[in-house]
Amino acid sequence: MQAKRYDVVALGEAMLEFNQTRPGELQYLQGYGGDTSNAVIAAARAGAATAYLTRVGNDWFGERLRALWAQEGVDASGVETDATRNTGIYFVNHGAAGHAFSYLRAGSAASAMTPEWLPLELVRAARILHVSGISLALSASARQTVLAAMRAARAANTLVAFDSNLRLKLWTLEQARVGITEAVGLCDLFLPSVEDMEALLGLSDADAIVDWGHARGAKSVVLKLGARGCLASDGRERTLIAGRPSTLVDATGAGDCFCGNLLARLAAGDSLFEAARFANTAAALAVQGFGAVAPLPTLAEVRSALANGW
Repeated sequence: MQAKRYDVVALGEAMLEFNQTRPGELQYLQGYGGDTSNAVIAAARAGAATAYLTRVGNDWFGERLRALWAQEGVDASGVETDATRNTGIYFVNHGAAGHAFSYLRAGSAASAMTPEWLPLELVRAARILHVSGISLALSASARQTVLAAMRAARAANTLVAFDSNLRLKLWTLEQARVGITEAVGLCDLFLPSVEDMEALLGLSDADAIVDWGHARGAKSVVLKLGARGCLASDGRERTLIAGRPSTLVDATGAGDCFCGNLLARLAAGDSLFEAARFANTAAALAVQGFGAVAPLPTLAEVRSALANGW
């Protein structure tokens, strides 16, 4: 990849997280979330030079997020404070069916982003721009902002990565179909999950999902399969990369961890398949702790796990 100031720049919404540590009990661990923010922090911990683009409220939650990005070495010069809107928050509850999310994000500062606000100089300075279905779903203006960023990135020879991350609490199924299909046509690397594509299009066969992504314009597709690993395709070769055995504590943010580590390794020069193997290991480490951000592994931790046979 050509010389750029940043390896990975991500665009979306960051929130404060309150994660239930004991099922059925009213005890919550305060952390941080927001899919693209999680991913860019994961990339930073994996050694990438990163920046994040969003809007936060003039509140304690926004201050905590700014402190987080500073601590993680993520450039937040593209983060704007909105004095009239709040920073979003969400709660994670755990039960027999897994983890469930409850959001307080309607009308948030991030949802009011517009194409006119977009810091295009940071988009153009990235090797990779990372956006998601959640970024698209925040509002109509946010959707236009994300699409504008994707177009600007491609014009600047910045690789565009798009994670499907379907959240039907944020938009209708028809809106999601239209928006996600358009975004896939503007991305270089599509990062769907089986669950998303089954809900979106009724597709559950892994090869059919990869074929759909390529047919819509994505040069590369990495299908996230959870504990089973991933199916990676560069348009010429297609490889199933097995997941790593792990003790599951909390799967919150595991897919974001995978994406961030994958992008960091691509920016470092790894092939798509090498990067996917690395990202599998990182995600397997991340699910062993609570929260979307706190358990994200460092580059040294992932390398140590790989050296020990993971």
